[in-house]
Amino acid sequence: MQTGIPTLFVEINDLNYIFVVGKYDENQNLKIIEKIITPNEGIEKNKFTNIDLAEKLIKKNIQNIEDKINYIFKEVTIIIDTFENSCINISGFKKLNGSQVLKENISYILNSLKLAISESEKKKTILHIFNSKSILDGISIENLPIGLFGDFYSHELTFFLIDNNDMKNIKQVFNKNNLTIKKILIKNFIEGTQIINQNNNKIETFYKIKINKDRSHISFFDKASFRYEEYFNFGTSIIFKDISKVCSIKNETIVKILSDKFLGNKKLENDNEFLEEKYFDNDSYRKIRKKLIIDIVNARIEEITNIILKKNINIESLNKNNAKIFIIIEDQLIFDNFQKNFKFYISQKYDFEPHLINNFQIDSSIVSAAYLSAYGWKKEAVPVTQTKNSLITRIFKSIFE
Repeated sequence: MQTGIPTLFVEINDLNYIFVVGKYDENQNLKIIEKIITPNEGIEKNKFTNIDLAEKLIKKNIQNIEDKINYIFKEVTIIIDTFENSCINISGFKKLNGSQVLKENISYILNSLKLAISESEKKKTILHIFNSKSILDGISIENLPIGLFGDFYSHELTFFLIDNNDMKNIKQVFNKNNLTIKKILIKNFIEGTQIINQNNNKIETFYKIKINKDRSHISFFDKASFRYEEYFNFGTSIIFKDISKVCSIKNETIVKILSDKFLGNKKLENDNEFLEEKYFDNDSYRKIRKKLIIDIVNARIEEITNIILKKNINIESLNKNNAKIFIIIEDQLIFDNFQKNFKFYISQKYDFEPHLINNFQIDSSIVSAAYLSAYGWKKEAVPVTQTKNSLITRIFKSIFE
């Protein structure tokens, strides 16, 4: 990494394009020098729907930055948090019959697994590959057991993939702006590594749940390896929609009601207590019981936690009793007033309290992305970059050099 040379990062999320430029100092620390946040026009429902519009918007903002700092970018690191990704956990093995584990044994397994994924997922492109498990004679090994003796060795990898069409569109909107994509990083991966680093590597097995207004997701890290993620097309807005539907009141009235501290009470003094007229400045007054509002809120929060975590059959095979749970709630009103509600419903199944954390700041996420782009992650089988070397060549270089 060259000192003093501007480096471009672009995040694409559910709402925005975020353009960030940083420079590395003499200690290889990234300092943010420019940042632009703009609506993600040209994208709807997690897909590019207007490539021309997206290209023009990206070109306009990058040119504004280039003019301001008097520098022309040639490459970009992309962070994605909107396109649908998929993940596959797959294992390979080698019978050793008492011999040593050799580089060639692991090469054979990695080659076989990559080939299996390539053949079965022809419509998808690999973004990340992680070492999930190394097991020698039934014993889990933290590092690759090259040189150890045994009878049977198995190696599990986790592949994260994106649809070829999404990848094609991402490349198009940046290549047409004369930018080569250096690397594409999944935002969930970045945030997971931030949690691990912030906890000084003392917490490496956990679920991270992010609940936005209209979309949510869950990701799972196992011993610092990114193992799983899943997206859901709902968020905290269903609380507002349900109250509006049942009570026939406007959204601005609902905001006033949900901002009131009475909702945090475990039990009202009177179950038949009605909402006061002060909430209905720009709405027709309706005689609505406070308990009804509380019941609707709790029912929706319970439903959200059930679908994402507690009754999610897709994560049953990954479930770990010692896994911590970190929850990020985007809507500040819901975060401020209903933390206890989320904790309560999750704690009904787990015997520990989940951690509610604020959303990650843009600057800290970009710094983490820069580090991962340059150095990779300790559980990556190989950092996947947009280079001309074959994937298998990069895997071998990453592991053995």
